[in-house]
Amino acid sequence: MLMLLAGLIPATASAATIGLRQSACVATLPDSARPADVVTARYDCGPDAPSRGPDWTWLKLDATRLGALPAHWSLLVDQTRFDRIAVIVVGREGTTRLDRSAHDLRGHWAPGGLLKFTIAQPGRDIRGLYLGYRHIDDLSLMRKVVAQPGSVMTNTDIAWLVLMGLFAGTLLSALLYNLVIHTGQRYAFQRWYLLWVGVALVYGLTWSNVAALLIPDLVGPVAVRLDFALVGLMVAACNMFFFAVVEDGVLPRGLARVGRLLAAAGVVTGVTAAADTWFPPVLTDRLLNYVIAAMVAVVALSCVIAVRRGSRVIWFYMLGWGPVIGLFLARLARNFGFAPQNDAIDMGTFAALAFEALVLSLAIADRFRLIRQDMERVRQRREIDLAETKALRLAAHTDFLTGLGNRAAFQERAQSLIDADTPFSLFLIDVDYLKTVNDRLGHGYGDMLLRHVGSALARTIRICPDGYIARIGGDEFAILCPGDLPAENRLTDALDGLQGEVWHPGDRNRTVSFSVGSARFPNDADALELLYQNADLALYTAKRLGRGRYVRYDPLQRSLRDLQLTFTDDAEVAIERGEFTLFLQPIVSLTTETVCGHEALLRWNHPLHGQMTPDRFADVLVAERIGPLIQDHVLELALTLLRDEGERLGVLSVNFTSAQLAGPRSAQAVIDRLAHHGISPKRLCVEVTEGVMLDRAADSILGNLRTLHNAGVAIALDDFGTGYASLVHLRRLPVDRIKIDLSFVAGIDQPDGGGTLAIVHAIVGLGMGLGKVVIAEGIENEAQALRLRQLGCQMGQGFLYGRPAPIGRSPEPAALPAPARRLTPPLHG
Repeated sequence: MLMLLAGLIPATASAATIGLRQSACVATLPDSARPADVVTARYDCGPDAPSRGPDWTWLKLDATRLGALPAHWSLLVDQTRFDRIAVIVVGREGTTRLDRSAHDLRGHWAPGGLLKFTIAQPGRDIRGLYLGYRHIDDLSLMRKVVAQPGSVMTNTDIAWLVLMGLFAGTLLSALLYNLVIHTGQRYAFQRWYLLWVGVALVYGLTWSNVAALLIPDLVGPVAVRLDFALVGLMVAACNMFFFAVVEDGVLPRGLARVGRLLAAAGVVTGVTAAADTWFPPVLTDRLLNYVIAAMVAVVALSCVIAVRRGSRVIWFYMLGWGPVIGLFLARLARNFGFAPQNDAIDMGTFAALAFEALVLSLAIADRFRLIRQDMERVRQRREIDLAETKALRLAAHTDFLTGLGNRAAFQERAQSLIDADTPFSLFLIDVDYLKTVNDRLGHGYGDMLLRHVGSALARTIRICPDGYIARIGGDEFAILCPGDLPAENRLTDALDGLQGEVWHPGDRNRTVSFSVGSARFPNDADALELLYQNADLALYTAKRLGRGRYVRYDPLQRSLRDLQLTFTDDAEVAIERGEFTLFLQPIVSLTTETVCGHEALLRWNHPLHGQMTPDRFADVLVAERIGPLIQDHVLELALTLLRDEGERLGVLSVNFTSAQLAGPRSAQAVIDRLAHHGISPKRLCVEVTEGVMLDRAADSILGNLRTLHNAGVAIALDDFGTGYASLVHLRRLPVDRIKIDLSFVAGIDQPDGGGTLAIVHAIVGLGMGLGKVVIAEGIENEAQALRLRQLGCQMGQGFLYGRPAPIGRSPEPAALPAPARRLTPPLHG
């Protein structure tokens, strides 16, 4: 279309142009200067001439060379950035001034990136010619000022329009071709090529002023600023295209990384060069040229390496980029002042860009041909892999031990039911005491138990149409039972019938026990993950209630779990806010009824739930692994109380967990902290339960307790009589105190002793025989205290002597004996 338009425009024959830039002299004047001041000003010529002024910068052009120009000739100047431009003509009939702002240059353009001003007077009548700029970038960036006969299109203008028509048509064709080729997937090199072609097209039309045919105001400083940004983006996109189109592994990674960094630098310097109101224009123009030169050097080095390593696509790239690089080097030489101004370089640049677009399109087509060959090889390989995968799929979805489905198969089947919106019940089944079987009989018998349970469950689900069973973990099975609630109930009854079933490991007879939890889709959850969590909550409840039972999901279980998680989140900041405190309960000598010490009991003053005892939060904090922080904080609070309160507290008992005693230096850490606070080890009593002794790290715990005992710290065995091997513990542990659990104390004041009198009697006698101090917990009335004294129990604690209270507040016993009111205890027991 541009070529057709150019052919319809009348043109004049090109005559010799007159170059005026090299002989121009320069003066700088203020805004208030009049035309007469411009004419009479002092102008400097040569290299010492100023390149710009604070306000107006004026060029005095050689008017003596204009004599041959007819009337209505054209003054052509390079486009640069300024606020205003003015031309003053001093003729025989007076002085005229043409003044335009940077945004009022519509119609004052010529193809080839030039501004054009028509001068009415013939050259022979002109006595002086002045070209002025207000706030110009810098005169060093303006290289062309020529006088040309005629004010209409010349053959040079027509040549530019024809060239840009070819340029635009070629790049648009390449752009459209690459938009439709291989539309299924845009590879990185294709995306960078499309960006480069699009930017190069806009750059060429803007730089040459051809875009003014569509956007008349896109000339002058506006076009120059856009050109700077576009050239930075264009060379960056082409650089990125190069490193994306070259075959993988051909170029060193470090070199490719440098190339990408230079591409980013090109974008930045291009934008910076366009922002002439914020940055020095000469410096940013130079920086942009330096970055382009560095890009060319890196690409040239990369081409050499790619050729030596046998790259195929590099030849297309070199063929397309060879002319462009040569012309860009020529432009750089001209921009740095090493070569004269020449339109042929600019015209050749855009011709080379059009040629490059075609060649690189061929490179992309060739690359896609190679990609299609690779895809065909991949397709053939995929067919082979599918045949192998089909054979392996069954193994991938089958549990190797039981022959049932595995976790992947379970998730796939459950998700298919959800996608089909089919109601079903999810049962999670956990085999009880599998660890005990493994530890006592060996893992071979454990595997035998799992196979037995899997076989029994597989028989059971036959009563559920389309039922599915899978082993999804070590001792965990899952059953999917589609259908209504009656089908769920039938399966529940069948599972209950399996409880206690006998299996035969070798010559032994054992019974099967498992815990079951269930949830239903969509009643309890509409997504697989949430449904599994709800069924797991029900399973956890079944195990907590004693195992060997079935529990269906109830929303209350979720509420309790969410509350526990809330406690976990709150506990992370509760220490910093000082919400954890210690309440003290006195330990009294039953013989003298004097306070011998105290037990430190943890309380959490929660901002929302108020004062909470450990039974509401301790288990979940330990499970969520925040327990050790709380336990260390408790010990620090206890030691601080011992330090600050002196001898008032007597011996302070603190409950320890297995986590506090399992480490290799746990005991020494406690001893060091006692020394840090200046506290005698004899003032601390470490209380442990039999559950701590059953921990996997029992050997380490026992060693640490002995270290503490040898240092003088008292060791108390809490809740004695409720564990599994109390006598063994008494023999192995360095125990100083035995604490009778309150469940035994509660009934000893009954006429028949509540069935526990004999137990308490035996514990007291055992303790006295072994030389241990016996402490009874949970004493609530005088009758219980009297009976314990009669049995020979030395010490006790309970509501009779004081409820747990913070330090500084008197205990509140139900009926506190007078001697027990003395809170300055002796340091014994």
